[in-house]
Amino acid sequence: MSTLQESLAVQQPVQLIRGQDNRIVEALLVDLAQSHLDAFDTLWRPLLQRFEAEDKFWDWVVKKRISLSSDNFESYAIEYKGVAQGLLAIETQWHRSWVTPRQQLVYVEAIASAPWNRTRIQQPPTFRGVGTLLLNFARRRSLQLGYGGRLGLHSLDSAQSFYDAKNMMEFGPDPEKDGLVYFEYSQLRESDR
Repeated sequence: MSTLQESLAVQQPVQLIRGQDNRIVEALLVDLAQSHLDAFDTLWRPLLQRFEAEDKFWDWVVKKRISLSSDNFESYAIEYKGVAQGLLAIETQWHRSWVTPRQQLVYVEAIASAPWNRTRIQQPPTFRGVGTLLLNFARRRSLQLGYGGRLGLHSLDSAQSFYDAKNMMEFGPDPEKDGLVYFEYSQLRESDR
C-alpha cells in the first residue's frame, strides 16, 4: 500500500436513516475491504441481477485492486454491523472540471447503494441516505485535496434523477462515455464549507 493510501485509512462514523421508522443509526465509512467485496458478490449481485440493475456487472474487486496499486484511485464502503451498505470508487488526479477546465476535481468512478437500500427494489428501503453520504464524502475529499469541492461523474440512466435532486449541474450525454450523462459540482462557496 502506498504512503498516501496509508495516511488515508478511513474509519469515520456516519449516520444512516432506517427506512422502516426513520430512526438514525450509527454506521461507519471505511476503506473498501475484502468483506465488502464478498458482500457485493454474495448478497448484492443476486438481487441486482434479479431486478436488472444497471450496475449488476460492476467488478468491485478490480476497482479495489486499482486503488491499491495507484495513488490516484481510492475506494470506500459504508458498513452497518459489518455489512456493506454502499460502495464508492474515486479518481483524484486525472480529471478536470467541465465548468472551469483548468481546475482539477474528484471523479466518481463508481458509487452504489446496496439493493435493499434502493426504493426501486425495496419499499421502504432498509436505509436511506447511503448515496448522499458517499457523494458528500467524495466532495469532502475534493476539499481536502485542494480542489474546492469540485466533483464530477457520469451517471447510469437509473441514477440521473438522484443527481438532479442533489442539484448537480447536468451537461448532457457524453459520446466518449457511451452517452452517459455527465454531472458536476462546481467549487463550494466559503459559506457552504
